[in-house]
Amino acid sequence: MNELIKRLKDLKSEILNLKSHLSLPQKEQRILELEEKMQAKDFWADNQHAQKVSREHSQLKKFFDFWQNLEKNTSELSELILSDVGASFSRPSSEAGGQGQPLQDSDKNYFEQQVVNLEKQYKQNRFVALLSRKYDDHNAIFSVHSGAGGVDAQDWADMLLRMFLRYCDRKGFITEVIELSKGEQGGVKTAVVEVFGPYAYGLLKSEAGVHRLVRLSPFNPAHTRETSFALLELLPLLEEQEELKLDPKDLKIEANTASGHGGQSVNTTYSAIRITHIPTGLKVSIQNERSQHQNREIAMKILMAKLKTLEEQKLQAEKQEIRGEFKSAEWGNQIRSYVIHPYKLVKDHRTNFESTDPDSVLNGELDEFVEKFLEQAAGKQVSV
Repeated sequence: MNELIKRLKDLKSEILNLKSHLSLPQKEQRILELEEKMQAKDFWADNQHAQKVSREHSQLKKFFDFWQNLEKNTSELSELILSDVGASFSRPSSEAGGQGQPLQDSDKNYFEQQVVNLEKQYKQNRFVALLSRKYDDHNAIFSVHSGAGGVDAQDWADMLLRMFLRYCDRKGFITEVIELSKGEQGGVKTAVVEVFGPYAYGLLKSEAGVHRLVRLSPFNPAHTRETSFALLELLPLLEEQEELKLDPKDLKIEANTASGHGGQSVNTTYSAIRITHIPTGLKVSIQNERSQHQNREIAMKILMAKLKTLEEQKLQAEKQEIRGEFKSAEWGNQIRSYVIHPYKLVKDHRTNFESTDPDSVLNGELDEFVEKFLEQAAGKQVSV
């Protein structure tokens, strides 16, 4: 039992050290401010604003409670083990001259499992210790684009979209697909997703770039081996106070009505919006089954994030760290390769970390890849 007590002592030390970097007092203050807003009589008068405040409160409260409870549970389990060990020596032994009854195997197994569970919770959430750069604690917007490879690439983009959504779900993030352009034969040409959760941008940084797939194509009769590419572009979702003030004269806004993708929605019409920032040439297009006003609002949000990122790149020369360098989705630019045939292997070309279980990776189990990337970027290791 001494080993379990030592493990709990080490774990608590790690938790306390990590908590000192998480600005929990500031987060607690923000939670209280949000709760005060939510108690106002006219809180739900503006439904959209109310939902935004409620979502922020829910995410911060969950994050804050997790780290508070992890420390508390670690301390309580340590005290419980010490108490049981002490009690075992005070219980009379059935044998003459005995010094008390030892703990039962069932008790030992129970305590061992509890320690393992706490260590696992810490390990799965310790990444935040590596997230101290600007925007790391922000929500995020990511887009997936199919690259070279035709319908295979569009199917690959669809697979990646699913993988990222599964990963976000595993981390407890809330996601909303705000733009989805499907291929004529299936798959995805482009998808844009908002991600809401503490450190969402920081945790998704490792995924920004070109992803390469090697497999037997399911889209041709010969089932030949094909290589496909898709790109993930990542941006931080800015807070209101961080947004730039733009001169309306610098914006070119175009709107048109387009038809649906076919099928049951063949007659559906929706307003496509394209906004061009004339000084930089940056363009954002949103085409979805929403009102023109909603699409314009989303496009402006993405344009703001891109302009802010561009500004940061120029001022701090942190292009790769802030946005993930935008490269064409083709051969030679990949950050990670997923080989399903003739063997099974997922390899990150930046960290050289590998997994021989692509099925799990494509199901959203990205923690080890994320951790290795963040450790390399931070130039340090975080131990359990």
